[in-house]
Amino acid sequence: MTIPAQFDAKTIENKWYEYWMENNYFHSQPDHRTPYTIVIPPPNVTGVLHMGHMLNNTIQDVLIRRARLKGFNACWVPGTDHASIATEAKVVAKLKAEGINKNDLTREEFLAHAWDWTDKYGGVILDQLKKLGASCDWERTKFTMDPDMSASVIRSFVDLYNKGLIYRGYRMVNWDPEAKTTLSDEEVIFEEQQGKLYYIQYKIDGSEDFLTIATTRPETIFGDSAICINPNDERFAHLKGKSAIVPICGRIIPIIEDEYVDIEFGTGCLKVTPAHDMNDKTLGEKHNLEIIDIFNEDATMNSFGLHYQGKDRFVVREEIAKELETLGALAKTETHLNKVGTSERTKAVIEPRLSDQWFLKMEDLVKPAIQSVLVDGDIKLHPKRFENTYAHWLNNIRDWNISRQLWWGQQIPAYFYGDGKEDFVVAESIEDALVLAREKTSNSKLETKDLRQDVDALDTWFSSWLWPMSVFGGIMDPESEDFKYYYPTNDLVTGPDILFFWVARMIIAGYEYTGKKPFTNVYLTGLVRDKQRRKMSKSLGNSPDPLDLIEKFGADGVRVGLLLSASAGNDIMFDEELCNQGKGFTNKIWNAFKLIKGWEVSESIPQPESSKVAIEWYEAKLQQTLLEIEDNFEKYRISEALMGTYKLVWDDFCSWFLEMIKPAYQQPIDSITFAKAIEMLENNLKVLHPFMPFLTEEIWQILATRTKEEALIVATWPEMKPFNATLITDFESTMEVISGIRTIRKDKNIPFKDAIELKAINNDKVSTYFDSVITKLGNITSLEYVTEKVDGALSYRVNSNEYFIPITGNINVEEEIAKLTAELDYTKGFLKSVQNKLANEKFVAGAPEKVLANEKQKEADALAKIETIENSLAGLK
Repeated sequence: MTIPAQFDAKTIENKWYEYWMENNYFHSQPDHRTPYTIVIPPPNVTGVLHMGHMLNNTIQDVLIRRARLKGFNACWVPGTDHASIATEAKVVAKLKAEGINKNDLTREEFLAHAWDWTDKYGGVILDQLKKLGASCDWERTKFTMDPDMSASVIRSFVDLYNKGLIYRGYRMVNWDPEAKTTLSDEEVIFEEQQGKLYYIQYKIDGSEDFLTIATTRPETIFGDSAICINPNDERFAHLKGKSAIVPICGRIIPIIEDEYVDIEFGTGCLKVTPAHDMNDKTLGEKHNLEIIDIFNEDATMNSFGLHYQGKDRFVVREEIAKELETLGALAKTETHLNKVGTSERTKAVIEPRLSDQWFLKMEDLVKPAIQSVLVDGDIKLHPKRFENTYAHWLNNIRDWNISRQLWWGQQIPAYFYGDGKEDFVVAESIEDALVLAREKTSNSKLETKDLRQDVDALDTWFSSWLWPMSVFGGIMDPESEDFKYYYPTNDLVTGPDILFFWVARMIIAGYEYTGKKPFTNVYLTGLVRDKQRRKMSKSLGNSPDPLDLIEKFGADGVRVGLLLSASAGNDIMFDEELCNQGKGFTNKIWNAFKLIKGWEVSESIPQPESSKVAIEWYEAKLQQTLLEIEDNFEKYRISEALMGTYKLVWDDFCSWFLEMIKPAYQQPIDSITFAKAIEMLENNLKVLHPFMPFLTEEIWQILATRTKEEALIVATWPEMKPFNATLITDFESTMEVISGIRTIRKDKNIPFKDAIELKAINNDKVSTYFDSVITKLGNITSLEYVTEKVDGALSYRVNSNEYFIPITGNINVEEEIAKLTAELDYTKGFLKSVQNKLANEKFVAGAPEKVLANEKQKEADALAKIETIENSLAGLK
C-alpha cells in the first residue's frame, strides 16, 4: 500500500477507536488471568472535559493499556457522579429562567426535571474521553444514581445506622445560603478577607453605664442571648449579676461569667449568639441561654430582624452600622483582616446554623484507614509526601455531616411516624419501615400513608465513597463473581484536592465493609496551570478547550505533551508548545516508519558488519530502557517512563540505529537487517502504545496483515532479557568519535561524499568493536590505530584518546593555521579572564558554590580546548 506522506491524526483516530470498540477489546470478564483494575474518579454528570480530566484520564489509559500488553485482564470502569449541589443548582437555574420556582414543585416533579437535564447533558464528558483514546470498559459504565448504585447507598446507610454509627442531632452546621444546604467541614474553604471590626455599646440595665463589644458581624445583635465576661477580670467585677440592653431591639439579656472569655482579646467582653456561632452555642448550652435564629435559609433576616426583615445579611450589616451610629451606640469601627468560610461549590459565605442533621461517627471507622496507609504501608500514596496531609485530616477527623437539604440525590431512608424528633425508623424501603414502625409503636394499624420519609438527600460523597465496591455490586452482593474477582482494585489516579473528600473515605468504607483495602496505589496528579502558574479555569479564560487541542495536535500529540511534564503531585505549567512537541514526536516516528518501508530488500546480499553490530547494540539499549521503564512505572514516575521511551525512539532508534543500518543511496538493504529493523520497530511500537495508541496501532497494522487477535492493543509487551551493558557504554564513546568527525567535516566544509582517513591513538584502550560503525557513519576509507601523533592532520580528543584526520587537497593549510591561531588566541584570552576571577579571593569567598563550580568548569574546558588546538596546529606545521 502507499503510505501517506503525512500522519492524518483525525482520520486515523476515528478509524482505530471504532475498530477497538467493534472488537470489544476494552471489555473485561473474569477469567483465569490476573486482574488489573482501575475505577475512574467519576466526573460530574453535567461536566465537560477540561485539562485536569485530560491529564488524569491519559495517565489512567497509559496504565490500563500497559496492563493489557503485559497480559493482565485489564478492567477500567467508567462512570459519572450525580453531583447533588452542582446539578441541582443548574436545574434550579434552568427552571427559574423558564419562570418556574422549585418551591412550587413537588419532589417528584422536580426530580423529573433533574432527570431530563441529566439525560440531555449527562455523559457528554464520557463521549469526549473517547476522543482522547480512553479505553474504558464502556459496558460497565456506572452513574451514582443508577438503581443498583442508589440501592447500595441506602443499604450502607441502614447498616451503619443499625451499628449505631449514624445518628440524628441538632447541631451547628455550615450552611450554604445560596445552595440552601449544609456542607461538611471539608467543603468549606477559609479565605482571608478585609472587613471591619465594629465596637458596639450595650447599655447596662438600670443605669447610664455602657459596655463595649467588638464584633465583625453587627447584624447578629438581634440573636444575642447574653453578654459574657471573665470572672477574673476586675474591670467588669461591678457588672456581675446585672443585665444589658441590646441596641435597636431593646431586649434585656443577662451578663454571664465564664473563663472562656480571653481577657486580653478585644474589649474583654463577648456577645453570645448561640444560634450563629459554634463557640457561642457551647456557651449557650452551658448557661442555658435562649437560642434566637435570626436568618431565613437564604441568609436574609427573618422577623427577629425587625424592620430589616427580608433584607440580605450584608445589606443589613451596612445599614445597621449607620443606625447604631445615629443612636450613639457605635463607638468606632476599624479595618480588620479575618478568615471567612466560603462554600467550595457556590463561593457563598458560609453561615453557621443550628439544624437537625444526620451524622456519621468517624472516630472508630477511621482507625483501619490510618493503620493501612501510615503504619503498615498496604496502601501507598505517590508522591509519599501526601501522607502528611492524609495524616492531618484523619488524625483530626470529626463526625461527618452526611445530610443535605436537597432533592437531587439518594433520599435519606428515615421514616417518621409521629411529630417527635425520635419518632422515626430507618429501613431500605417503606414496606420494611412500616414493619419496624408497627413494632416500635405497638400499633398494628399503622399504614404506609402514616409514614413520611425524611425530605433531605445524602451527601454526594456518601455515595461515591462506595464507588470501588458498588460498581462491582459488592454492597448488594458481596459474593458476586465480579466483586470477588476485581476487588480490591489496583491503582487510583486522582487529584490531591480530593485526597480527604474521596480517597480517604473510600479507604474507610473499604475496610468497614470488606476488611480489605479498596486499592493498592494512589497516584496523585498535580494541577494543570498556565505559564503564569495560575490554575486553569473558565473564569480566567486561560484554559484551552481539550477537544480543540486534539483537533490541532492529534490525541497522541496532546497525550505526550501533557505527560512529558506531569511528574506525580507536581503542578504542570501547561503550554501549547508541549502539545506541538508531542505532534513533532508523532511525525518523527511516522517518518522513521516511512524510511524503513521505503527500503528495497535483497535476499542475496550479505549483512554488513556495521549492521550486525548496530542490531546487537540496539537490542541491548532496548533491554536497558525496558528495565528503566519498569522501574519508573513501579515508582509511578509516568513522566520519566515516557521520557525514557521518547529518548529511546528519537535518539537511539531514529538518530543512531537507522543511520547505522541505512543502505547506501539507491542500494538495497540485506534481508536479515531489514527483518531485525522491523522487529525493533515493532518492539518500539509496543512500548509506545500506552502513550500513543492511535499512531502505533496504525503503523502496526500497516507493517503486516493482522487478525483481530494480533492487533497491537492486545499484543504482548517486549520480553525482558539479560543484556550486554558494556556494549552500551562502549557505544557512548563511539558516538563522540563520530560526532568529532562530523564537526570537523562541518567546520572544514568537507562534504560527506568525500571519503577521509582516520587515525587514532587508543590511550584508553577503548573497544574496537564499533569500528565498522565509525567507518560507515564517518565515510572513512581506513581506520588505523597508531602510537605517535600524525603530522599534517586535524585532530580532536575523546577522553584520553586522540583522533587524526590527515589533510586532503580540499583544505588550504595556510588558511587553517591562521584560523586555528585566531581561535587559540581568543580561548587563551577567555581562560585568562576566568583565572583572574578565580584568583580574586573576595569573589571566591562570596560566590555561591554552584557559581564557583561553573567557573572552574569553564577553566577546565578552556584548558582542554587550548590543548586540542595546539595539537592541531602542531600537526599542520
